[in-house]
Amino acid sequence: MDWLNYLVLGAFIAGMAAIAYFTRKRSKSTDDFLLGNRGVTAWMSAFAYGTTYFSAVIFIGYAGSSGKAFGLAAVWIGVGNAVVGALCAWLLLAKRSRVMSQNCGARTMPEFFEKRFDSKHIKLVAGCLIFLFLIPYSASVYNGLGYLFEIVFGIPLWAVILAMAVLTAAYVYSGGYTATVISDFVQGLIMLAGVAVMIAFVFRAPEVGGMGAAFQKLGAAGKGLFPQDAATFWSLFFMVMLTSLGSWGMPQMAHKFFAVKGDKGSILRGTLISAAFSLVIGGGAYLTGTVVDLVPLAQSGDRVIPELLSRVLPAGLMGLIAVLVLSASMSTLSGLSLTSSGSAAIDVYKGYIKKAADDKKVNRVMRLFTLSFIALSAALAFINYYTGVTTIVNLMSLSWGLLGGAFIGPYVLGLYFKFINKYGAYASFVSSCLITLALFIVMKAVPGTASVITPPFIGVMCMFASFVVTPIASWIGAKAERGKDVPEKSTDVSEQLSSNP
Repeated sequence: MDWLNYLVLGAFIAGMAAIAYFTRKRSKSTDDFLLGNRGVTAWMSAFAYGTTYFSAVIFIGYAGSSGKAFGLAAVWIGVGNAVVGALCAWLLLAKRSRVMSQNCGARTMPEFFEKRFDSKHIKLVAGCLIFLFLIPYSASVYNGLGYLFEIVFGIPLWAVILAMAVLTAAYVYSGGYTATVISDFVQGLIMLAGVAVMIAFVFRAPEVGGMGAAFQKLGAAGKGLFPQDAATFWSLFFMVMLTSLGSWGMPQMAHKFFAVKGDKGSILRGTLISAAFSLVIGGGAYLTGTVVDLVPLAQSGDRVIPELLSRVLPAGLMGLIAVLVLSASMSTLSGLSLTSSGSAAIDVYKGYIKKAADDKKVNRVMRLFTLSFIALSAALAFINYYTGVTTIVNLMSLSWGLLGGAFIGPYVLGLYFKFINKYGAYASFVSSCLITLALFIVMKAVPGTASVITPPFIGVMCMFASFVVTPIASWIGAKAERGKDVPEKSTDVSEQLSSNP
């Protein structure tokens, strides 16, 4: 019955190819390619946000490692993702991001920084950071998907990565953001169905004995809904904060706010849909991972969840779950590819290399950067798999934490407070890089520190530091310039909000 798995997989690939074909003429301009002309509906934007948020890293990496470390308490990570990472992010950031980005003509986060802070070179620095550090995150997605397909289908990981890169490149290159949001919507529906099937069959396994029995067993083993000791609590706290608060500073998530329709109803609907979607997908993924200690498994690390699923799911349904993870991964990869290629083409190429380039030329260069980003991510995934440098959880945590820490202060505070300026933004960029480098060296070089200084801990420290460093450096920088104000056009939030159509 393995042919059922291949049939489901083949149908999904055919569907994504069809989307690439039918949207190939919908991205003629740079705004079309990057933002869908800022007319993306609430449902499409919310699903695009959620599917970009959750990838194979969550389903394969975080679900397994968190379930093993925290037991049932791991579901708090999914709850945090829904409440902080989706609901609060949309409530606090969506409308202001949409209005301010349109008013200042920004299409990417670095371009927003340039206009908001009236800084000539900040776009270049931010654009390089995005292109460089989204690659490890993207590579972790490839690795997560590769482990699943290697165990379930027996397909070599290198073949999975190659096929994934080609398929993602095809529909992003052809249709840009329009193809991405349409595919994200389809993939989101698949993810919702797949999570329901995954939970039902995992908890029906004889070793698990149902949800009630599983909860009792986990509670008896000291892995109930609430951590039993301080060390476990803090480890869980840092994981929740990294994966939830970190989304506020990630450029691929902010990009969804730039593209959503600007009316109040669309943003409100997008908020509710995104939060509900995140709760189901995130909560379902971590709930599945809670049972890894209840089922005897031969594999370890990143291969735990793939083995668990292959043992409890019948043919056909295993194909559905494979497509679930594939959907989550492709949507994330497409979002990362668009964000990084947009930064490289608009913020670096158009901003500094060839300022006179017309829109057609920039659009073409952006597509080439998309292919380059996908190729580099796939190459790093190959290297990581064959050298065993780190797990996909650590790979994602470090890149997510560094970028989130670099941008969260300037972006979030810059939306609300007029006095935040380029000095605060630069200070946040530098502090995030230095904190990541310093703590990573300590974690690797000093015996006994790895249990405390973990990649999630490093990322959260970068974010907290950004909220402190950004206003302090802004105040000092402004004082050094004798109180010079940032231009009112790009910073008077109240005036910009009042101009919302």
